[in-house]
Amino acid sequence: MEEKLDFLVYCIENYKNEKGLKGKETLEFFNRYRVFDYINASYEALHTTGREYIIEDLSIYINARQKVDSGIVQ
Repeated sequence: MEEKLDFLVYCIENYKNEKGLKGKETLEFFNRYRVFDYINASYEALHTTGREYIIEDLSIYINARQKVDSGIVQ
């Protein structure tokens, strides 16, 4: 359990730094697009990859969620 929490923090911090966001903005963003659910569901695969891959994967996921939430993709 603690490993997953550490990994969530790692993802938040690295995504935040890469995208130039503030902590609160990142948390709101992750909540809005259900990124925490995605990270938890994908933990086994994601935690074995590198920083760049994780950021790219999260970006792809968020872009897809944005399209779904805006009604572009059904």
